[in-house]
Amino acid sequence: MTAIAVAPEVSRTSLREVWLITIGHALTHWYPATFYLLLPLIVHELGLNYEQIGSIVSCQFLAGAISNVPGGMLVDSIGKKGLLMAIALFWVGAPYLLMGFSHAYWMLLTCAALVGIGNNLWHPTAIPLLAQRFATRKGLAVSIHSMGGNVGDAAAPLAVGALLGLFDWRSVMVMNVIPGVVMAGVVLVCLGGLQAQASDSDRAHGGHGPGLRKRLRDLGELFMNRAVVMLSAGSAFRTMTQSGLMTFLPVFLAVEMGYPSLWIGACMFALQAAGFAAAPIAGHLSDRMGRRRIIVSSMAMTAVVLLLMAFAGRSSAFVFLIAVLGFFLFAVRAVLQAWLLDSTPRHLGGTSIGILFGSQAAGAAIGPSVGGFLADHYGLITAFYFLAGTIVIANLFVFFTPAPQEEAHELV
Repeated sequence: MTAIAVAPEVSRTSLREVWLITIGHALTHWYPATFYLLLPLIVHELGLNYEQIGSIVSCQFLAGAISNVPGGMLVDSIGKKGLLMAIALFWVGAPYLLMGFSHAYWMLLTCAALVGIGNNLWHPTAIPLLAQRFATRKGLAVSIHSMGGNVGDAAAPLAVGALLGLFDWRSVMVMNVIPGVVMAGVVLVCLGGLQAQASDSDRAHGGHGPGLRKRLRDLGELFMNRAVVMLSAGSAFRTMTQSGLMTFLPVFLAVEMGYPSLWIGACMFALQAAGFAAAPIAGHLSDRMGRRRIIVSSMAMTAVVLLLMAFAGRSSAFVFLIAVLGFFLFAVRAVLQAWLLDSTPRHLGGTSIGILFGSQAAGAAIGPSVGGFLADHYGLITAFYFLAGTIVIANLFVFFTPAPQEEAHELV
């Protein structure tokens, strides 16, 4: 009976909304990807060291870690999907505009914190919404959404690398705000009907309206859920790997290998394009084969490739391995999210995603700071050894996570 009830809903669902949400997700990643590519130029102009570079990125994710769980609870309480996604898009882009006028280290830190606060509204809104509308194929649906992040991460370095040949980095920062503002308006206008349908569905499951005391009880239940805790911890270490890589890979290519901005952009594009290809494959296979098998194998390969990159050093093999790394590193992002939603009540989807992304933000805050410390004291290449260790720890948490209910039933 459940399958019969879900099928018409999915068959009537227009993919237009899915792609709009995916494009919006691409822009939430476009801005950080732009910033990573501009970091070497900012470092040169302001005279920052590796620890200061890491602290800027860490500040962004630390602010996200603090605000993600309240943001997820806010999403579950309000349920106005289109409005919240539009606000998130604008809030992510505006601080980067301010960075274009910044001349002080503390101003960069402030803007980074604002980005971290705004970005937490997007994922607790979009991911549970897609999982609810495509309940039987949530791994694939969430993976399509994840592809948008890879597109933004991949296209931004290429576009910005080309623009830097014509404009200075401050001008690029100012121009960069336009796509986000436009897309925020499109999301607000086009997703009005989707917002109303999602809100009614959530209310039917008790998702909106209860007071603060009920919300806090629900939050406590999620923290007692072993799958939520283990997946969030594993995802924190995986994101520690990712944020450290995104921070120091462009710096390594610029400082250690002497690559110009356009070539660095091409390398970052290769990293993300491989992840773009891997995401739907991993999502589809996780729906068929189980979440754990896909995640553990992908994370193990990520650790192997990172170690090979550290051994390769300043050789051409290092550049080749970048694309290989992207395929395995980004394949599991959406599968982790789908597994989490498999393990939590439907009406607490926003809060559970808030917990996941809050833990990820905490890991992302630690990675660049520790990597910067190691780079300043022992050489930049040592940061890559550290990142290989973090992905191994992430894999251990995932390995010992209880199987989703669907997989458990299949094993009985």
